[in-house]
Amino acid sequence: MADEARSRLGRGLASLIGDVGGEAAHVDRPSRAQRRVPIEFLKANPRNPRRSFSDSELAELSESIKQHGVIQPIVVRPIKGAQDRYEIIAGERRWRASQRAGLHDVPIVTIDVNDSAALEIAIIENVQRSDLNAMEEALGYHALAAEYKHSQDEIAKLVGKSRSHVANMMRLTKLPEQVRAYIADGKLSAGHARALIGVPDAAAAAKKIVEQGLSVRETEALAHEKGVPARGPQKARGKSSAASVGRKDPDTVALERRISDVLGLKVSVDHRDPGGKVEVKYRDLDQLDEILRRLEKGH
Repeated sequence: MADEARSRLGRGLASLIGDVGGEAAHVDRPSRAQRRVPIEFLKANPRNPRRSFSDSELAELSESIKQHGVIQPIVVRPIKGAQDRYEIIAGERRWRASQRAGLHDVPIVTIDVNDSAALEIAIIENVQRSDLNAMEEALGYHALAAEYKHSQDEIAKLVGKSRSHVANMMRLTKLPEQVRAYIADGKLSAGHARALIGVPDAAAAAKKIVEQGLSVRETEALAHEKGVPARGPQKARGKSSAASVGRKDPDTVALERRISDVLGLKVSVDHRDPGGKVEVKYRDLDQLDEILRRLEKGH
């Protein structure tokens, strides 16, 4: 089952749940069917990449659950040596909100996966839902690389992001603890944090950015003052800088990075007054589906 789940991770969590729930109707595998269990049979996953649960979001979801119930089942795996006890792989927020709503039982789908696959599924669900802050996402990728020996290319394929996005996020784990705390609290964006990498006293710089409300562009200028080289597009071999970057101004380059941070894909902006075009490069149909999902979510 672990290999089957891993083979479908790139297709997304919804696809995995659909396979699990749908197949159970045709194959005699009760452990994979959706069913309801007492809410106290479940426990949180200590490896869940998501650490922050907004009280207001939980309250809002709790009210929705009171009216409509838990629509999407919680994905769990059996706890070894404990009968009828399960560890949550995906859906901890729904589980927490269900407790607030006073539910006695919740729907679950049980799958049998190893630690690595469980972490992959948890990261994928949260990344697809945009539930992770930049630091949680970075630490999740770092765990897949450090503990389960995944390459950045493998991680990128698993979560449907570009390799450069994964690499940039993982670099955030090298920042001082105080800076990482600002990111986790939402006081610094991934763009702010990336500009601080290599700054001699990143903690002091981060404090200044937060107190003065500096933009990413202003943060990059501050980092440059501290001796960090400007992070523009790299010069192509054998070509002039102007030819390789199309004479893009710093504001356009910063905008490309901002959109890339949001989508996790390579983005090119060609601005020519009064308009222009934005190109988003995707590797496969899964990434294209993700772009469409994010665009539709904004309506």
